[in-house]
Amino acid sequence: MRNKCFVESIVPRAPLPAAPSTEAPRGMREGTVPPTPCLQSTPPLWDPTKDLRAIASNFCYLENSEWYWGAVTAAQAHAALQEASEGAFLVRDSSHPLYMLTLSVRTARGPTSIRIQYNGAQFLLDSSSPARPSLSSFPNVPSLVQHYMGPERKAEEGKVVEEAPSKPSQQTIQETSVVLKLKRPVYKPQGLPSLQHLTRLVINRHSDCPDQLPLPRPLLRYIQNYPFKV
Repeated sequence: MRNKCFVESIVPRAPLPAAPSTEAPRGMREGTVPPTPCLQSTPPLWDPTKDLRAIASNFCYLENSEWYWGAVTAAQAHAALQEASEGAFLVRDSSHPLYMLTLSVRTARGPTSIRIQYNGAQFLLDSSSPARPSLSSFPNVPSLVQHYMGPERKAEEGKVVEEAPSKPSQQTIQETSVVLKLKRPVYKPQGLPSLQHLTRLVINRHSDCPDQLPLPRPLLRYIQNYPFKV
């Protein structure tokens, strides 16, 4: 018993937790609640499933379009557009490692190419022009192309910068900027659209709700597989 008391006398006791102080910090009026520290918001988590669905459905639409040329070079695309009228276009795989697709189009200056940017399950034209913040984004490339063919396109959206190998300067931007006017697709030589696909395009152009037409279910599914006008 004596030894126990001796041990307790030399071992320091754990201090009791202090009562919360009601005294306000210096420079703050008494009774004022100090502000809570700002919690940094966490960025949204990346959803790979969403990206996979967006990319897969986009390429499915492109394969049905017949104006997606796949892995052709810029020289081959420009050669196909050389004798075409202004506004003729096609979509091909991009040769740049950071981009999936490129839009090649015949402009007043001749054939040119514009990269298509993908970000957050959305596609938009890659442009260094001052109008970049106003450029619209779309869930797939056929919707993007259809927008730039339609009258709803804003005037400032039509001015984009041609594809360049390096970061262009302001002077280069002014020299290479073109007004984008998409008028008609150029189909692959080995993959001209079928009569069924052309009929589907006519139905989509003349009906706002083609899925409600009195057609057999297989035909309705065929129309829904490509709900675009181009």
